[in-house]
Amino acid sequence: MKKHYALSALAVTLPLLLVGCDDSAKISPEQQIGSDPVLPAAKNFLLPPMQVPSGTAWKSGEMPKVADGLKIEKVADGLMHPRQITVLPNGDVLVVEANSPPGVISKPKELIMGMVQKASGKGGPGGNRITLLRNANGDGKTWEKHIFLENLHSPFGVQLIGNELYVANADSLMKYHYQSGETKITDSGTQLTDLPGGPINHHWTKSLLASPDGSKLYVGVGSNSNITENGIGAEYRRADVLEVDVATGASRIYASGLRNPTGLQWEPQSGKLWAVVNERDEIGADLVPDYMTSVQEHAFYGWPYSYYGQHVDQRVRPQRPDWVAKAIKPDYALSSHVAPLGLWFYTGDNLPVEYRGGAFISEHGSWNRKPLNGYQVVYVAFKDGKPVGQPKPVVTGFLTDDQKQVRGLPVGLAMDKQGGLLIADDAGNTVWRVTAAKN
Repeated sequence: MKKHYALSALAVTLPLLLVGCDDSAKISPEQQIGSDPVLPAAKNFLLPPMQVPSGTAWKSGEMPKVADGLKIEKVADGLMHPRQITVLPNGDVLVVEANSPPGVISKPKELIMGMVQKASGKGGPGGNRITLLRNANGDGKTWEKHIFLENLHSPFGVQLIGNELYVANADSLMKYHYQSGETKITDSGTQLTDLPGGPINHHWTKSLLASPDGSKLYVGVGSNSNITENGIGAEYRRADVLEVDVATGASRIYASGLRNPTGLQWEPQSGKLWAVVNERDEIGADLVPDYMTSVQEHAFYGWPYSYYGQHVDQRVRPQRPDWVAKAIKPDYALSSHVAPLGLWFYTGDNLPVEYRGGAFISEHGSWNRKPLNGYQVVYVAFKDGKPVGQPKPVVTGFLTDDQKQVRGLPVGLAMDKQGGLLIADDAGNTVWRVTAAKN
């Protein structure tokens, strides 16, 4: 007991003792949104300033807030770190429950940073399973809950192609036979291909998206470090979007230089692949803006050598001006450290017209910015296949107004059969449903 208390105290006090400076943001989030974000000079720290709210469970009857014209309801609770959501053709909803796999701490800084981040509710065991939610009467309100698939290894992405269910574990892409209507899969599955894992698995989440024709799977694989401090060898086939052939399991790098690409989706008007990306840390509260972008085949997006196009990161050794010259500027900045994890292009007609045709983005929230940033679901309008204007906060209230407590952390997004927006709340262990207020 004394040891746990000491570690808790260490997580709270060490950042203040070692940093000894105020690194409050000097640029408003609005200035770092869109195609041309303001990018100040980089800072350097022995240990970056950290700020996280304390994680506190949702109180009875308490729920997130929604924008005018919307309402929110609880679909399911009592989950174990729900991460991703997939809606099956028959309307059943799959909820992936997971947390990070056991790993190796390679540096004292990583131990401290990990403890600080977990203070907001990110700790605790994940379910290592998929739960099935069924709305049998089609009203979008009454949901059965079934344990659908167990004994997974920190799963994240899930996709159905025909009668095969694909699950992206922390280190492998698995295939399971699926029959419509079943509430449990009991077979052990087969491995289609391995995915970058290992004892150091810094960004363990593997996002997953099927091609429209079902012949390919796209896997978002995050980097194994902030800026290669674990060695370039640990970054093999990381900070990439991989393309996997469904028939053979063969894979190739589709695009690279994306520090942590997640929320992979097809933009409905252009048909292009899009992702939200978590950028690098430790160079200040105002750097680097996370972003969403179209993902071009064979393109390089900068990590680790540069950020937001060709802004050189001086910390990386050796420097690679040849790679920096190839770096593509992302399409749309979301501001610094919001940690976007979910992306959903809304194609339904349940929500008011102002939410149609654009993208919902879940922002898991910052751990190294003062004031805090993110902790919400926003909507970005699209025109001619490209984002326009400022994001509109749609679901808030995960973070208390004084920024001292956090109730939940939004991750996966999906649309149910009735056109409701489903949200996986990681720390709140809940799935929420947003619909038009009139429904």
